[in-house]
Amino acid sequence: MAPGEKIKAKIKKNLPVRGPQAPTIRELMRWYCLKTNTHGCRRIVVSRGRLRRLLWIAFTLTAVALIFWQCALLVLSFYTVSVSIKIHFQKLDFPAVTICNINPYKYSAVKPLLADLEQETKAALKTLYGFSEIKSRKRREAQPWSSAWEGPQPKFLHLIPLMVFDESETSKATDFLTGQKRKVSGSIIHKAADVMHVQESKEVVGFQLCSNGTSHCAVYTFSSGVNAIQEWYKLHYMNIMAQVPLEKKVNMSYSAEELLVTCFFDGVSCDARNFTLFHHPMYGNCYTFNNKENETHSTSMGGSEYGLQVILYINEEEYNPFLVSSTGAKVIVHRQDEYPFIEDVGTEIETAMATSIGMHLTESFKLGEPYSQCTEDGSDVPIDNIYNAAYSLQICLHSCFQTKMVERCGCAQYSQPLPPAANYCNYQQHPNWMYCYYELHKAFVQEKLGCQSVCREACSFKEWTLTTSLAQWPSVVSEEWLLRVLTWDQGQQIKKKLNKTDLAKLLIFYKDLNQRSIMESPANSVEMLLSNFGGQLGLWMSCSIVCIIEIIEVFFIDSLSIIARQQWQRAKKWWSQRQAPACPEAPPSLRGQDNPVLDIDDDLPTFTSALRLPPAPEAQVPGTPPPRYNTLRLERAFSNQLTDTQVPAES
Repeated sequence: MAPGEKIKAKIKKNLPVRGPQAPTIRELMRWYCLKTNTHGCRRIVVSRGRLRRLLWIAFTLTAVALIFWQCALLVLSFYTVSVSIKIHFQKLDFPAVTICNINPYKYSAVKPLLADLEQETKAALKTLYGFSEIKSRKRREAQPWSSAWEGPQPKFLHLIPLMVFDESETSKATDFLTGQKRKVSGSIIHKAADVMHVQESKEVVGFQLCSNGTSHCAVYTFSSGVNAIQEWYKLHYMNIMAQVPLEKKVNMSYSAEELLVTCFFDGVSCDARNFTLFHHPMYGNCYTFNNKENETHSTSMGGSEYGLQVILYINEEEYNPFLVSSTGAKVIVHRQDEYPFIEDVGTEIETAMATSIGMHLTESFKLGEPYSQCTEDGSDVPIDNIYNAAYSLQICLHSCFQTKMVERCGCAQYSQPLPPAANYCNYQQHPNWMYCYYELHKAFVQEKLGCQSVCREACSFKEWTLTTSLAQWPSVVSEEWLLRVLTWDQGQQIKKKLNKTDLAKLLIFYKDLNQRSIMESPANSVEMLLSNFGGQLGLWMSCSIVCIIEIIEVFFIDSLSIIARQQWQRAKKWWSQRQAPACPEAPPSLRGQDNPVLDIDDDLPTFTSALRLPPAPEAQVPGTPPPRYNTLRLERAFSNQLTDTQVPAES
């Protein structure tokens, strides 16, 4: 190798290593900033001046922060949905329609079971309001507390005593049974009245519920005596009816032939055979049209003439005066496989009126996880469905409440279906059920049972938007002949002359055949997310995915390898020092990167700056020594001839 090549190789070997094999992280970062395509990093290194460099550092860090912020927003908004609404014009399936009389059982059939309860209710009304006969409209002065009770002591008022509370003194109350004031313990829960009063009253009516064998009590007060009497009556009513067999209760309620006077659907006559019996604990016998057990009906036209038209026999004379305070029927529109919650979403129908209900069908489809917490069929919800119907949010909430009541009270609420291996609550078998029911209901309303957090909405469901209108029916001019014809038609079932207050007309129909579908679809996709990432990187840093790979390689792989190499060198040095004997250290030799001779200034001096350089020191030129003339003298190289090189003499 030529001497010049050896010098170049030695200098190159001693120069600092660049790139991923740099000895320090600082050298690695400098190399990356000079070689990368992101302009901000390069400007940090090549910029002259501290202020300019600080500005580029601030700009670069701000751009990086904006990239992280925008990318985080893109990730968080990835699981969002876009809603599309489609309207179809097609032949529609008619929904199931469940009709119930507001009065659950005929008063003449159930009166023997409620005789004692009604007697005590009338006595309480006489004591508080001064009258005992229900039909009496003339109010008399209130009777003395003790004069209202004649005969044996009442058992219902002893079980749940009615009381009068003074708002100024809530710790004491006047007992209906004794007429004396007594101390009241427990939390007081006030319920607003449905009937508004013009005159302000300082007295409120209520009752106290206590858990047997304990001192836990709760007082429920009402600003109106109407609500207090009805709530108190309803508690004892449920207690009595819970002990009556189902078959007997069905016979005490209204039959389909009694309830349905006339029936038309899509212009064709129908009768009781098109309705399915459904017994509700609080509404008695209800009847469902277009049930899944029957043939499914559909309609091909919109308008009242192509829907369901029925005339209902209400029979106001058989109404329980203490249980219900309004006259009419309740109707609910629902899916064929859905349980009809009459008490929650039912629509009331007035007597002597024609009620027209126009429908619009809306079908909704929601996306499941991870877009929402909805469920397809309720199989992933930890609540047993006690209803023989498809899953819905209402079914889950009611099932959860019934299950909690069976667990804590030992029995089920009377107004809902029975869970497996459970019985309806009654005072004889479950003495604490009334107190337990009210406390559990309060916890349910306050969302302390956990049902609201466990139950989830269904992903797909149908909903009918109802528009109700009323008209007087029958009219004055047609009342006489219409009632006579209906009386003759129902002569065998009703056996009395009909009055218009005993009848109600119902019309349910599609206003049009436009079905609205609300569908959710993912608003983003993986391809769109990656495209948005690339757009943010190019906007703020002028880089691409390849630059991200380079950053990962330099900042993680190469940096970690440098740190590991440095630690390994330190460990080797420490081990060699430990193994080698102690000796004076030699001064370190100058290497290429430490030799000031090899420092090369990147910026060459100009002519003007060269003139300002200090003059070079005068070099000492060595003198020429005089010649040594004795070196020119010829001397014999070898003074003695070697023996082995001597030439033999000639003889």
